[in-house]
Amino acid sequence: MASSSSVPSLFGDVSIDHAIAGFGAGTVATLVMHPLDLVKVRMQLADTNVKPKFGHALVDVLKEYVKADGWRGLYRGLVPNLVGGAGSWGLYFLFYNMIKKQMQGGDPTYRTSAGQHLLAAAEASAITAMLTNPIWVVKTRVFATPHNAPGAYNGLFNSFGRIYSAEGWRGLYRGSLLALVGVSNGSIQFATYEEIKRARVELKKRKFAHRGIEFRPEDEKLTNWEYILASGASKFVAIALTYPYQVVRARIQNANGPDFTIPRVISHIWRNEGFVGLYKGLGTNAIRILPGTCTTFVVYENLAHLFKSLALKKQRALEQEARPLA
Repeated sequence: MASSSSVPSLFGDVSIDHAIAGFGAGTVATLVMHPLDLVKVRMQLADTNVKPKFGHALVDVLKEYVKADGWRGLYRGLVPNLVGGAGSWGLYFLFYNMIKKQMQGGDPTYRTSAGQHLLAAAEASAITAMLTNPIWVVKTRVFATPHNAPGAYNGLFNSFGRIYSAEGWRGLYRGSLLALVGVSNGSIQFATYEEIKRARVELKKRKFAHRGIEFRPEDEKLTNWEYILASGASKFVAIALTYPYQVVRARIQNANGPDFTIPRVISHIWRNEGFVGLYKGLGTNAIRILPGTCTTFVVYENLAHLFKSLALKKQRALEQEARPLA
């Protein structure tokens, strides 16, 4: 991911290019994976010892939404999820590349380390998490029940106003501390992803050199399968290490009382549901998040490289026009 100020930009700044690519990728991934996201949240909120088989649980929840709201029930809460998903990816890539650009200090040859990738990802994740937490609270409340259930939350702005009126800003920032804990997820994922991708690009450079072919900036683009494998592997490691916080955060965001603190929720889950309770919805989350992550990164990388190629073509055309005629 280029992040130097000397790299040509299609939209005025490379960070903005990446933000737009991230927004587009987040939109596609959210539209594709929304039904499974809906199921995951419902399973996380299930305060019970009953442990149905994963396939049965998935089908049962999907049937419940179709029965209550028709097939459109599978896309209940799409607006807050779309705003949150697309907005989060756009903001994340904006801040991530801005931070990396600062680390490079304007030197296009400076090679950021794995530790710097980890730090940049953590900072970008933290900023994004704080800006988007109210949207995720709304999404969780909307996902919690079918639209015609008593007390159901419906619509992004209606739910936002309802939560703010009843609980104030504190209600909209429920689970924000846990969202910051979740920064570790993105940090682990992106540091791993960057190193895998860097290794593949270096291998590609060596192959070009061996064949005596010039390696141009456009040639940094990998195949879609390479992006799928790199993003899938990095995300699998991240979710395996950090998943329990998502369950706790979902329970807190769906609550509206002062007794739902992090220690109490963890204690309640451990006492009533055991260790497995901290991993509720993990199967659905893995099915949802891995294809979703792969979709996001494939779309993001292709858009980012498209913008880069167009910017390079524009720059070369301007340089050609500026050359004096022989």
